[in-house]
Amino acid sequence: MADELLVAKQRFELPELRLTGGGTLRDVAVGFETYGALNAARDNAILVCHYFSGTSHAAGRYRPDDPLPGYWDAIIGPGKAVDTDRYFVIASDTLTNLNAYDPDVVTTGPASRDPATGRPYGLAFPAVAIADFVRVQKALVESFGINRLRAVMGPSMGGLQTFEWAASYPDAMERIIPAIAAPNFNGWLTGWLSMWAQPIKLDPAWRGGAYYDHAPPSAGLEAAMRIMTLHALHSDWTDSAGGRAVADGADPTDVASAPFAIDKTLEDAVRLRAPMADANHMLYLARANQTYVPGAGGGATSVAEGLARIKAPALMIYAPDDLVFLPEWVEATAKTLSGQGVAVETAKLSGPYGHYNGIVRIAEAGKRIADFLARDF
Repeated sequence: MADELLVAKQRFELPELRLTGGGTLRDVAVGFETYGALNAARDNAILVCHYFSGTSHAAGRYRPDDPLPGYWDAIIGPGKAVDTDRYFVIASDTLTNLNAYDPDVVTTGPASRDPATGRPYGLAFPAVAIADFVRVQKALVESFGINRLRAVMGPSMGGLQTFEWAASYPDAMERIIPAIAAPNFNGWLTGWLSMWAQPIKLDPAWRGGAYYDHAPPSAGLEAAMRIMTLHALHSDWTDSAGGRAVADGADPTDVASAPFAIDKTLEDAVRLRAPMADANHMLYLARANQTYVPGAGGGATSVAEGLARIKAPALMIYAPDDLVFLPEWVEATAKTLSGQGVAVETAKLSGPYGHYNGIVRIAEAGKRIADFLARDF
C-alpha cells in the first residue's frame, strides 16, 4: 500500500442549472475527485464519466485501509494506461447518483432537500437527462480554466455521457473513449430498464416516492439491484456463482423461498450496496438512460442527428458477450461514425462477466487506451 494512490472527494456547486427539458434546478452540488496535476497549458485534462451504479471513485483509495480501489484503478494512475504522471484526470458524481447515502458521494437528487421547502424533493424533483449530467461536468471542467479536454471517457452510462459530450460540445475534446456503451440502443434496453425499476414501484413502502419520513422501500430496491446485477453479467459467470446448485441447507421443494446458490450470490452482492442507495434516485437514473439522445444538450432530437455532430476520433471498447449494450449496437455506431469521416477504432474485451467486463477486464485494453491517448490527430 506504500505506493497506493490516495485521493480525496471534493465538492462542486452551481447556484443554478438550466435543465435540458426546461426549468431550473437551484443549489446543485456534485462530488468529484482528481488524479495527477493540471499542466500550465491546461491541455492535459481527461474527464472520466461513471456507470449507472457507480460514483466518481474511478481510481485510488480514499483511505489506506479501503478494501478496494476505484473501479478503473487498473488503468488510471502513475505509469498506467491513463498515466497520472502525464495527464490530469477529473471524475465527478452525476446528478441523482444512485449512492445518495454513501458518505463519499455528493449528489443533488430526489433525496436532497429542496431549498424552497427544506424537505426532500421526492418525485417533485424535475426529470433530468444525461445531457444535464454533462452540463454540470462542463461547468466543473471550466472551473479549472480548461477549455478543451485531451479526452472524455467512461463505461456504460459513462459511455453515454461520453457520446453526449462529443455530440453537444464537439470542439471541447480531442478524442473520446466510450466503453461498453452505444447510443443507438433499441426498445430491448428500454424495457430492461423498466424491469430494473419495477420492484421499487411494487413495494408498498415506496409510497409513490414519498417515503422520506417513513421506512424506505428497501425490499423493492434490493430486488431491483439484483435484477440489474444479473442482467449485467453473462450466463458464463453463473458457473462460478453456484450454477444451478441448491444453497447449503435449502429445501428446493419450498416454493416460498429462494433456495438456490445463485440467489444467495446475488443477495450477498447487493446487501452491502443497497443501504447506500436511494430508490427514487434509481428511478430517475433509469429514466435518464431510457430518454437518452446524444447531443440533446445541443438541441439534437434524434440519435442520428446527434451522431452526425460527432467529429472527435473515437476508441470504442466493448464486450462481445455484453447483454446490456449489445455488440451489434456498438458495431453499428462505429460504422456510422466511420461513414461520416470520423476516425474510429474498436477494441474487444474478453471474460465471463458480460457487461461487467468493461469494469473488471478493462486492463485488457490498457495498451490500446495508452496509445490512443498519446497519438496526435
